Amino acid sequence: MAEYKKVYTADAAPPITTSTAIYCSGQIPCTPAGEILTLSTSSIAEMTELCIKNLSAVLVAAGSSIEKVVKVTVFLTSMDSFAEMNGVYEKFFAHKPARSCVAVYQLPKGAPVEIECIALP
Repeated sequence: MAEYKKVYTADAAPPITTSTAIYCSGQIPCTPAGEILTLSTSSIAEMTELCIKNLSAVLVAAGSSIEKVVKVTVFLTSMDSFAEMNGVYEKFFAHKPARSCVAVYQLPKGAPVEIECIALP
C-alpha cells in the first residue's frame, strides 16, 4: 500500500499525497487571508481563478504543478455559471485533464464554486 504524506501551505487547504498521486481538497474562492469572495462583490470568473490559484499553491507546496493535474472536479451551485467558469478554467488547464462538473445544492461558506483535483507528483 502507498505511503501517505500530508502537505501544508498557508495558502490553501492541504492535500494528501502518495508516491503516485496528489489528492487536493476542494478549494472555494477564499483568499489566503480568509476572505471568501461572494457573488455580490465578485464574478464567477474571479472566483474560479482564485479556486485554481489555491489549487496551484497546494500543488507547488506538494512538489507538483497545475500542468501535472490529471483529474478535476468542479462543483457549481448553478449550471448557469458553467460558461463563465469554463472560460477561466480553459486558461489554466490547457492540457485538458479529465473533468467532471457537478451541480450541487449548496457549498461550504455559501460559495457558488468549488474545485478539487488529482495530480501527479
